[in-house]
Amino acid sequence: MIFLKDDQEKEAIEWMFQAAKRAGKALCLRAKCGTVIVKDGKIISEGYNAPPLDSIEHRMCQTELVPGKQRYDKTCCMHAEWRAIMDALKTNSQAITGSTLYFTRVDEKGNIIKSGKPFCTVCSRAALDVGIAWFVLWHEEGLCLYATDEYNRLSYQYKE
Repeated sequence: MIFLKDDQEKEAIEWMFQAAKRAGKALCLRAKCGTVIVKDGKIISEGYNAPPLDSIEHRMCQTELVPGKQRYDKTCCMHAEWRAIMDALKTNSQAITGSTLYFTRVDEKGNIIKSGKPFCTVCSRAALDVGIAWFVLWHEEGLCLYATDEYNRLSYQYKE
């Protein structure tokens, strides 16, 4: 992992704010997450977390969580990363190889919430499988660039 500095940091901040805008569309009642996938200085896809089909009828955010479920499986919503990956595969599948995924959460006012350590193995595996090269998270210490294979390994090491 590399903490971004100077021009790389400035560019990443811009993409994070774009991801935060997508998070503002989230329909999940537990968390508002957004993702943009970028290649060659352009957004090639985006996503936000919401129930399947953006259907409120499929939203189960207020139901009791099932004990023993993995953290990533404690939501009824499609993850922002999943939606962005599926969007890229539908619209621009060739461009996804070598791209960079920016992920963030926002609070109710739309302010970015700093990320913890990589933890979602489902998202990391999907990103790795389709050829996304980099994940970017905004930690308290700064913006951090992870090679996707490293992000995947770290997500498996995460313990709640």
